[in-house]
Amino acid sequence: MLGLLIADNDTEARKQMADLFIEAGYNVIVTNSAANAIYGILKRAAQVVLMGSEFDEFKAGELVPLLKKCNRDLTIILVSDEASLPTMRKLRKEGIFYHALKPSKPEDKEEIRQAVRCAFDSLLSCRPAR
Repeated sequence: MLGLLIADNDTEARKQMADLFIEAGYNVIVTNSAANAIYGILKRAAQVVLMGSEFDEFKAGELVPLLKKCNRDLTIILVSDEASLPTMRKLRKEGIFYHALKPSKPEDKEEIRQAVRCAFDSLLSCRPAR
């Protein structure tokens, strides 16, 4: 089963995203620990990561390259309040799949829902048939 890892310092944001994707039928893992995130990726429990701009005292720019080294096929969706253009360029070069702004109202969650759906669709279309 394909897994979605939600990694963010913001407890409320993690809970809201987890509820949204559990309700949609995804296998969801939630953490605010970089060690737990890396473990889930190494064990292949998560193929898509919804990541805040910071968690466990690390910035996304520090963690994205590390996570991609753990699994080069990992799909990372960055969810942040804002990001500077130079930071976004760097993260795109590092291999993020998508950048979304943190939802400020319930209807804003649709963008993230579509990004996650697209990420899983991309993974499934790239997998060889068994």
